Amino acid sequence: MKRKLLAAILATVMAVSMAACGGSGDGGSGEGGSGGSGDSGDGVSFTIFNSKTEIQEFMEAAAEEYAKAHGVNIEVYYSQDTVAAHLAQKYSAHEPYTLNMTDAKDIYSLGKEYGYDLSGEEWTKNSDYNISIDDKLLGVPVCVEARGILYNSVAIKNVTGEDFDPESIKTLDDFTAFCDKLVAAGMETPTAILKPDWSLGAHYLMQVYEQREDVQGFIDSLHAGTADLANDEKFNSLMDTFDALMKYNAFASSPATVEDDQVHQKMAEGEVAFQFGGCWEWNDINTYDYTGGIGIMPVPQNMSDAYTGYLVGGGSKYWYIDNSEYTTDEQRQAAVDFLEWFYTSDEGKTLVSDTCGMVAAFKDNTVACTNDLGNSIKPYVDGGKLVPNYDYAPDDHYAKLGASMQKYLAGQTDRAGLAAEIEDYWKSTTPVEH
Repeated sequence: MKRKLLAAILATVMAVSMAACGGSGDGGSGEGGSGGSGDSGDGVSFTIFNSKTEIQEFMEAAAEEYAKAHGVNIEVYYSQDTVAAHLAQKYSAHEPYTLNMTDAKDIYSLGKEYGYDLSGEEWTKNSDYNISIDDKLLGVPVCVEARGILYNSVAIKNVTGEDFDPESIKTLDDFTAFCDKLVAAGMETPTAILKPDWSLGAHYLMQVYEQREDVQGFIDSLHAGTADLANDEKFNSLMDTFDALMKYNAFASSPATVEDDQVHQKMAEGEVAFQFGGCWEWNDINTYDYTGGIGIMPVPQNMSDAYTGYLVGGGSKYWYIDNSEYTTDEQRQAAVDFLEWFYTSDEGKTLVSDTCGMVAAFKDNTVACTNDLGNSIKPYVDGGKLVPNYDYAPDDHYAKLGASMQKYLAGQTDRAGLAAEIEDYWKSTTPVEH
């Protein structure tokens, strides 16, 4: 329904716009096929790679209407494969996408080699999260995302009879005491844990690197084999919190086999109160009988430092335009025009903030975010209370160390064993250039 509504809105807005400016090309009666096509006749054709699969249907609908209005042909693709590996395969086949949505680290590899310089585009100046390399603006952020502890305030009030104030939980001791209060009031298992390697390895474990003054220095010590994780204060602080999440886990009997939708359903319907995650999970949570009142708060720790009270986040997913010999100047310009529309037009801003429910990475987008989790992180974004993402872990980091975290979650290794696996991994990898 939302896709149909989006298409209708975009069609109306663009029709008015086209009438005002006298039209733009000989757009045909394009249709969006299963591959996300927008066929508008004889105009230039270009491809879009979208790596945020949760917004694929919205991107397809938007591309279809944009194609009709602007006399171009657009195909929108996505893949479940690792972004870097998928795009590398496309380049090997001499069939790159024109416009690519990647992770930030991919801008420093693929983007650095193949990216088109957007420095001359005036609209790019409205974001603080752009990525420039050697004075070339190669990556522009799709949105802002952050991660922390998701909470369901309605579920909490239903159990305790009291309004929930996330500011009241500042330490791990506060958190465990509150969970005990929920248990005493009748919520037997107040937490749930997502088990995928991307959640455990790319999101939770990454905080061990990110929440320290010299992030790269710590990564270098891991590569050099001089880090001592077993005695590292931050590692132990975050693992103490992870242990608390495990203690109250609703899926403790099958922690490494639970499906994501089971976790999201319990959060949405108020069967649990807390879950580690990020604002991108809104579309998954909103699928169920949503109680309302879901927000996000910092991961509570007994360790107090400069990152206490902060979420981890920043620009998330980045567009770059292919500048290889396999893309024509006309295709590049069509992709530039699409990005300008995406960031500056009323319908593009609505697509980002309202339809997709993402937190805008561009300051001039004032359309209200329809994502409760996005609204929850907005004060942290506006207040400068985000610990920057570390975007330069090797491509296999989340899969390999996510598997190590899964073993810990399932009770198949202890903390010392986990620390050793993390150290062994980093000693065997090559630093990512950035």
